[in-house]
Amino acid sequence: MTPKQLEAWLETEESKSVGQKSDGDESIGHQSGQRIVEILHKRKSDYTEEDIAHMRKVVSYVHRHSAQRPDGDVTHTRWRYSLMNWGHDPLKD
Repeated sequence: MTPKQLEAWLETEESKSVGQKSDGDESIGHQSGQRIVEILHKRKSDYTEEDIAHMRKVVSYVHRHSAQRPDGDVTHTRWRYSLMNWGHDPLKD
């Protein structure tokens, strides 16, 4: 997903309705999505070690979660919404 697409997605109720909640009302995936947007707006030469570590975490999550794809149409599933919070729309593969 592009930063613009991810920003728009993170504003939806569907985005806010999925994922494991952290200390507040926001899910871990939703927080990650916001962090991804911040990172993608940077120049690569400005990436910090923390940025790189977070993106590695994102790649790992997307890989693991993608392997758990449910059967059937996944268009309106929590599985897809969760992946989208992490910046990956499985329908756009």
